Amino acid sequence: MMMKASDIMTTDVVAIRGSATVAEAVKVMKEKGLRALIVERRHDQDSYGIVTETDIVYKVTAYGTDPKKVRVYEIMTKPCIVVNPDLGVEYVARLFANTGIRRAPVIKGGLLGVISVTDILAKGDFVEKPKALLLEQLIQKAIEDARAICAAKGPASKECAAAWDAVEELQAEAAHQQAKKPEKSAFEEYCEENPDAVEARMYDT
Repeated sequence: MMMKASDIMTTDVVAIRGSATVAEAVKVMKEKGLRALIVERRHDQDSYGIVTETDIVYKVTAYGTDPKKVRVYEIMTKPCIVVNPDLGVEYVARLFANTGIRRAPVIKGGLLGVISVTDILAKGDFVEKPKALLLEQLIQKAIEDARAICAAKGPASKECAAAWDAVEELQAEAAHQQAKKPEKSAFEEYCEENPDAVEARMYDT
């Protein structure tokens, strides 16, 4: 089972109003030992924001501005990228890598927590269970399933085609993680043994 964002997020999350001063934000961060605060929504259709220690240092401290005269909404990021609690941890990691962010609120209905790069490193299981290994096991299982389904339903059946789709999706995922393409997909190998399987997957585009 893949670890989810909800498994490793920090639930001790502190929200602040956008109208609060940066000085107030700094006080809360120091008291709670936090590196970021979530900025509350003004109403239900509004988005959450985030204000981080980096925002404060880069946008206030660096200019010698008085933090008592700057409001959180002037330096926050909004809307901020949010994470669904059910998202697998490696996808959170990929989201962070692709966007360059280090933390994000975890939201489903309301604010549930915050997940950060530190949470992934400290609480993730990728050291014990590297996802490449997990994926390899899933791929082998999917290939066995596909071969069994195709044996039962016939190589030209829709079920057979769908089963190989599932395999290829997993293989594409693995290739994406390793940033390389497999030499030959399991379906191509299967087709060499069962040429009529190819026809079943020629979908109308």
